[in-house]
Amino acid sequence: MSNKLTKVENPVLIVEGKQADNERLKAESDFLRGTILEDLQDRMTGGFTADNFQLIRTHGMYQQDDRDIRAERQKQKLEPLHNVMLRARLPGGIISTDQWLAIDKFADEYTSYGSIRLTTRQTFQFHGVLKPNIKLMHQTLNSVGLDSIATAGDVNRNVLCTSNPVESELHQEAYEWAIKLSEHLLPKTRAYAEIWLDEERVETTEGEEVEPILGSNYLPRKFKTTVVIPPNNDIDVHANDLNFVAISENGKLIGFNVLVGGGLAMTHGDNSTYPRCADDFGFIPKEKALDVAAAVVTTQRDWGNRVNRKNAKTKYTLDRVGADAFRAEVEERAGVKFEDSRPYEFTHRGDSFGWVAGIDGKEHLTLFIENGRILDLDGVPTGNKALKTGMLEIAKIHKGDFRLTANQNLIVAGVAPEDKATIEKIAREHGLISDKVSNQRMSSMACVAFPTCPLAMAEAERYLPGLVDDVEAILEKNNLKDESIILRVTGCPNGCGRAMLAEIGLVGKGPGKYNMYLGSDLAGSRVPKLYKENVDEAMILSEIDALTARWSAERNDNEAFGDFVIRAGIVEQVIVSFRDFHHA
Repeated sequence: MSNKLTKVENPVLIVEGKQADNERLKAESDFLRGTILEDLQDRMTGGFTADNFQLIRTHGMYQQDDRDIRAERQKQKLEPLHNVMLRARLPGGIISTDQWLAIDKFADEYTSYGSIRLTTRQTFQFHGVLKPNIKLMHQTLNSVGLDSIATAGDVNRNVLCTSNPVESELHQEAYEWAIKLSEHLLPKTRAYAEIWLDEERVETTEGEEVEPILGSNYLPRKFKTTVVIPPNNDIDVHANDLNFVAISENGKLIGFNVLVGGGLAMTHGDNSTYPRCADDFGFIPKEKALDVAAAVVTTQRDWGNRVNRKNAKTKYTLDRVGADAFRAEVEERAGVKFEDSRPYEFTHRGDSFGWVAGIDGKEHLTLFIENGRILDLDGVPTGNKALKTGMLEIAKIHKGDFRLTANQNLIVAGVAPEDKATIEKIAREHGLISDKVSNQRMSSMACVAFPTCPLAMAEAERYLPGLVDDVEAILEKNNLKDESIILRVTGCPNGCGRAMLAEIGLVGKGPGKYNMYLGSDLAGSRVPKLYKENVDEAMILSEIDALTARWSAERNDNEAFGDFVIRAGIVEQVIVSFRDFHHA
C-alpha cells in the first residue's frame, strides 16, 4: 500500500456549511469549564446533563452506565446506573510503583468493578466511578503526580511511545520527547485544576490568547500522537494522526521521520468514512519536533471539517486538500523543510514477553495481561487468579518502574539481577506468568465493549477469551499449534481495538454479529479488506478453520497469515485510494 503524497486539484481548504453542534458547545464552554461544577452538586441524577456530558471528555472521562442492567432499571422506573470511566494521561506509559499503589487502592475502594484496565492508548482506566467519588478520583491522581487532562475529546490525547526495554538510552530520549509533545499540545486552560483540584480562577486579561495551539474551539475531532522506535511498530503508527519515527545514529537519537494522517475509525454503511494509513512527510532534526507538532495540529485545527464530525479527522483533511498541500502548510508554519525520509523498517509488532536484558544491566519482565484487565477474578485473591494482588505485591518491593504497553500488557522494568527471582516468583504465584499461554493468545486483543461502552454493538472483551480457545484448537488441528495470527475484536467500528490493522479483524455489527476483515501485515502498514459481512460466531470459526487449513497447506516458508490471504487471492491487496476502501 503506497503512502506517496497526493495532490488534489482545486482543494477545498475550509468546509462551508452549518457547523456541528459540538462546535457551539466548545465555543460556549468558557474554555472547557461549562457548568460541570454545578452538575457535580446535583444529586437528583447520577449523570451529567446537557453540554457537560460531552465536556467532561476533555477532562478525561466518559459517562457510561451498566448496560447489563439497563433494561431492568427501566422496568423499575430508575434512570440508568450512571458512572464515569476515567482514562489517565500517561505519556509513554511509564508509571512509578508509588503511583501504582495509589491507583490500586482507589480501584479497590471507589470503582464498581474493582479493576485496573490497561488500554491500547498505553495508559490505565478506572471503570464504574460514581458521581460522589469523581472529585476524589482526580485529587487522588493529583496527589501522586497524575492527571487525566485531554485524554478524550477534541484535543491531542495521550502520547504513545515504544515500550522498548532493551535500548535503554534511546528509549529514554524518545520517552522524554513523548512527554515534551504531550505537554506542548495540552490545553492551556486552567479548567481542570479549577474544577477538580479547587484551584482559584485567575481571570485572563483582555486580548490574552488562552489556547495558542488548540484555539478557542479546540480541534475538529480527536487527535492522536506517537513516538516509535523501529524496528518494532508496537504502537501501530498507522492508527494515529501524527507519528514521530525515531531515527538514530550510533545509538543516539538524531531526528524523526514524520508520518501524518493515520486513523482506523469508520461508520457502518457510510462509505465516506474509512480507515487510512499515515503518509510519510519526511525527516526532521529532533530540535524541530515541537514546532512540527504544533504546525500539524494548527493546520488540522484550521482546515479540519467542522461541519461533519464523521469526516473531521486529520486523515479526511489530507484526502480533501491533498497531502502535499498539507505538508507545505506545515513546513511554512514550522519554519522547516522536510528532508527525504531516512531508511527504517518495521519488522514486527506486539510485545516481547518474559525476561529481556537491557543494555544498562537491568532486567525487564513483560507480562501478558489478557484484554488489559487487572483484576482478582471472582473477587477472590487465591490460586492463579489474583492478577491485581500480584501486581500490588510486586509494586510493594520493585525498585524500578512499570511500563504499560499499547497492546494492553505491562512491563516490570529496571529489575536488578538480584531481585529477578523474587519478582518472578510473585508473578507466577498470582497467575501473571503462565507457561500455558499460547502465541495466539498473546497476539490477540479486544476493546472493552459491553457492558460499559455506550457505542458497543457486539461483545469484544468478554468474547475474545473463548474465541481464542477455539482458534487455538483450529490451529492445532491444522498443524499450526505454535503459529499465531494477529487477531483483534472490536464491539463497533470506532477503532479502539485496532482491528483494522489486524490479520483477522472482527468489527461488531450487532449482537453476536461481526464484519470480518483479512490481510494486514506483520509490520502494521496495511489495512485489511472486508471478507465477510455480518457473520455470526459459528460462521467466523468455520471461516477461520477453512482459511487456516489452506494457510497450512499452501503457505510459502514462514509466510504470515495476512500475507498468505493476499497472495492466494482470498482478498485483494491494492487500494489505490483509501477513499475507495469500500469498493477496491
